[in-house]
Amino acid sequence: MIPARLGLLACLALATTPASADATGVETLGWLTGCWSRTDLDAGSGEQWMAPGGGTMLGMSRTVQDGRTVEYEFVVIRPAPDGTLVYHAHPSGQASAEFRLVRTAEHEVIFENVAHDFPQRIGYRLDPDGTLKAWIEGRRNGTTRRVSLPMRRAPCATVTAPPARSAS
Repeated sequence: MIPARLGLLACLALATTPASADATGVETLGWLTGCWSRTDLDAGSGEQWMAPGGGTMLGMSRTVQDGRTVEYEFVVIRPAPDGTLVYHAHPSGQASAEFRLVRTAEHEVIFENVAHDFPQRIGYRLDPDGTLKAWIEGRRNGTTRRVSLPMRRAPCATVTAPPARSAS
């Protein structure tokens, strides 16, 4: 039998042990996995995220207007050498940028790069009703600006195959 004092010390030691890399790694973002359709844009607009695997999470997005892709982005989320998660964005027509994790909670994550022109912050939050509230924000021309990117979970075919335009 373990003396009560040793049992208490063991419990305290476990309670103060730093979280493992798995508890703070890309695996914690598994709730983002799947396909998400933008609720404010044309059909075919949205994001698709692969499940965490091998220490990375891969995502892509597309914005469709009038039946044509006008923007797209490829994203890799992976830990930096110090273990902090980094959002590596590769947007169409722009230079790549990296945003470091500044906040994570159950079903919410925020990345930041204060040196970037715009945005400086990228966030995702999954609400209880299944709505994914994504946003970008930061200062541009001295004004703080936030762009909301509302999405709903969708079958991947809905996000990856917009309806064909009819010939007129």
